[in-house]
Amino acid sequence: MGYVFDFQDALAYEKWCRDRGRQVAVQLERRLMIDLLRPAAGESILDIGCGTGTSMLPLLDKQLDVTGIDPSPYMLDIARQTVGHRADLHRGFAEDLPFEDNAFTYACLNITLEFVDDPRKALDEAFRVAKDRVFVGILNRYALKGLQLRVKGKLFNTIYRHARFFSIWELKNMIRSALGDVPVAWRTVCQLMRPPGRIMGRIEGYHLVQRCPFGAFAGIAVTLMPKFRTRPLELKLEETLPSATGSFPCKALHPN
Repeated sequence: MGYVFDFQDALAYEKWCRDRGRQVAVQLERRLMIDLLRPAAGESILDIGCGTGTSMLPLLDKQLDVTGIDPSPYMLDIARQTVGHRADLHRGFAEDLPFEDNAFTYACLNITLEFVDDPRKALDEAFRVAKDRVFVGILNRYALKGLQLRVKGKLFNTIYRHARFFSIWELKNMIRSALGDVPVAWRTVCQLMRPPGRIMGRIEGYHLVQRCPFGAFAGIAVTLMPKFRTRPLELKLEETLPSATGSFPCKALHPN
């Protein structure tokens, strides 16, 4: 089940997302998700671990049919205030999604794997319900900011005490273990400890800068390959009667 945000956690997370000092970082993270996911207007997407709904805003701006799911009722209450009736919201867990196979064109997990109980199962579920691409956004384990958050979680009672941090390489290994050699693209933003200002934000917008593997926020897009199920053809044996010439009876093979 993982860690479920309580009321105070939800308020603290919403305050963190809306902090004016990190709005440049928020915009970089949103742009990275859209650039890697490359969604088409009118298609459907599932935001797994949608939280307070801020991660759904750029998806709605792209005119996507958005569905969000989160295990915390307090996060969902804030999400309803954030997106109104523009998205379909559900309560549920990333490891057990209540949706059919290939129910959505895309899926995304934005700072979600950090708090689930079984990250591999959560990825498997995302790959199951999506048809085209899946975006995974993580707090980078090997970023300076990631190290700071991990230390802060150990020293103080913050939500990061319950978080599990990943690196790009760890996440790629999990993806390849689940799907094989599928196309994977990654980039990072927020290379410095402090949230970037406007000038640094422009510099961080360049793809060459985003190829640095140590940015605080890392995004990975997975292109899903079609899967085909094969069913063995059952063969039925049918005996024939002896011919008039007295030849030995033969048996014919017929597909069922």
